[in-house]
Amino acid sequence: MSDGFDMLAAHLAREATSLCHCWRVTRRDGTVAGFTDHDRPLTADATIFAPQSGFTASEARETLGLAADTVEIEGALSAATITAEDIAAGRWDGATVETLLVNWRAPEQAAAIRTQTVGRITRADNRFVAELDGPEAALDRIGGRWFRRACDAELGDQRCGVDLDQPALKAVGAVAAAVSADTIRVTGLDAFTAGWFAEGRLTATSGAVAGSTVRVLSHRVSGAGTELVLWRDGAGLPSPGDGFTILAGCDKRFSTCKAKFSNHLNFRGFPHLPGNDAAYGYATEGQVFDGAPLVP
Repeated sequence: MSDGFDMLAAHLAREATSLCHCWRVTRRDGTVAGFTDHDRPLTADATIFAPQSGFTASEARETLGLAADTVEIEGALSAATITAEDIAAGRWDGATVETLLVNWRAPEQAAAIRTQTVGRITRADNRFVAELDGPEAALDRIGGRWFRRACDAELGDQRCGVDLDQPALKAVGAVAAAVSADTIRVTGLDAFTAGWFAEGRLTATSGAVAGSTVRVLSHRVSGAGTELVLWRDGAGLPSPGDGFTILAGCDKRFSTCKAKFSNHLNFRGFPHLPGNDAAYGYATEGQVFDGAPLVP
């Protein structure tokens, strides 16, 4: 690449140039795809860049300081490259995008000019627009811990410590029917009470969205059967006939941690943290101030 950069620099010094942009996209699962705004396929830096998607880019700016600059790339949805189903399933979220400047007359003359990650993706009229965030975008993310009454750990992670392989916390089922755009009727969960899997995670094990995980908003049981309301803005939803695994949910409250998981010693919130009522309140006759725990 260094030799190619030197040759590209010499090419840029000429009065007339033959340049195009290429984008090498590496998904989090390791899949690599190449796209270009040139009208023919190019092979540069050991990657084949295809023009079929019709990629175009917005104005690119590099500002001084720590402000996050965002570039947009636009392209057509294609069955062979980027599909609406893959975008809905979140397979392109967080992908790394390398932007290369290439001399299309001599593709060995190429140089990487920026590396970014895919942020938000929107779809409309059989096209997509992806926002590319630079490394400065990480400075906008909140770091450290939250000091609040609710737990800030994820159920089953190292800080939580709950073993999710327990039969009481994990189940296998299948989708029986789609009730609405965000609700499915399922089988295999008859042994669990309503609400057990609310705030849990469902992972598809077969079908078009196999491997994707969505958040369960509600778990209800009625005469029609067991129904799950899923978070639609996450990965694509499973279809009738698809299998899945599901993990018990946690609402992050101390009482739930103690009663449902017997894990109150690992609770990562601050249940005794006083709220606004305590801050603005005043002592009255009959109140007890003996230092006892506020949360049993």
